[in-house]
Amino acid sequence: MQIDSSVRRFRFWSVLTVISIYLLILVGGVVRATGSGMGCPDWPRCFGQWIPPTDVSELPADYKQVYTMQRVAKNQKLARTLAGLGFKQVAGEIFAHPTQYIETDFNATKTWIEYINRLLGALIGIFVFVTAVVAIPYWRRDKAVFWLAVGGWLLTGIQGWLGSLVVSTNLLPIMVTIHMGLALLIVAMLLYAANRAQAQVKQNDTSYVASYTTDSTVPSHTNGVRGLLWLALIVTFIQIVLGTQVREQIDQVASAADYMNRGNWVSQLGSVFKVHRSMSVLIVLLNGYAAYMLWPTARMELRRLLSATLGILGLEIIAGIVLAYLDLPAVIQPVHLTLATLLFGSQFLTLVTWQQVKTKARQAQPQPAHA
Repeated sequence: MQIDSSVRRFRFWSVLTVISIYLLILVGGVVRATGSGMGCPDWPRCFGQWIPPTDVSELPADYKQVYTMQRVAKNQKLARTLAGLGFKQVAGEIFAHPTQYIETDFNATKTWIEYINRLLGALIGIFVFVTAVVAIPYWRRDKAVFWLAVGGWLLTGIQGWLGSLVVSTNLLPIMVTIHMGLALLIVAMLLYAANRAQAQVKQNDTSYVASYTTDSTVPSHTNGVRGLLWLALIVTFIQIVLGTQVREQIDQVASAADYMNRGNWVSQLGSVFKVHRSMSVLIVLLNGYAAYMLWPTARMELRRLLSATLGILGLEIIAGIVLAYLDLPAVIQPVHLTLATLLFGSQFLTLVTWQQVKTKARQAQPQPAHA
């Protein structure tokens, strides 16, 4: 079967963009693990320059006061806007955050780690835009694919704006959480768009469609799997959000200890860490049971996704154990975050693919004859 060139272009750019977003999440984890989140105190430029400085001598003597005043002014405007929209509690939290008026010392290494993170983000912005452009042919073919691609592009713009707020609020926890949540939403939208476009190609493949006529029934014992897959996906999303809060607590503990006595950090974490640790058991049970229910009758495509989900989950559990019992090694922290987002993507694709399997099976069933 020959695939239309527009389909190939869209599939290439959508998959490339998703891979790039995962790479950005990994780099973002490195930024957090190295404490480089405020390596650039302003946005989108870094210390007012498009090419960051490499030595503190390139900055004015009062650079801390200058950028603190700029950040506070920006946050005051943001707080007034949020209060006007009814989010008074969030507006109050912006200035209740203990690091609001603290400017970090210049560190060339941290500055460039953060700047590379921003350059990758800008590159992804271009990728998402190209994905939206190559989705134009789907305006007539499948509007859902078109709007998912365009929506991903628009949300990426909002994500960039949120990134500036993360900097201006000095890594305010709620801003970091929203930033991560939106990244997962963009990933889900682009994954669904790419999957839907690929499904259309398969739908036009007569040999692929014909294969469903020989196995057109969905076992009755899998009727509740869709809800189970949704539950596993939602719990994983909550787990990632909790992980960002644990990361914030680690930063606070580390700062209070002047980044010394790393072995005592875990014992000082609060109840959020315990909930985060315990919820991993629930995630294992949900995904394991879903795989147990689906595996006997699943086709190869679905089995690959189930295997990927369980494999990623296993690696994620190992990374979590290493963090909890080996004094939070910095190199594992971004790996742990990236594996969590990969797990979310794999679960989402499993859910979408299972729904497609059920739909195709119903369509392949012979229709009852009418008198």
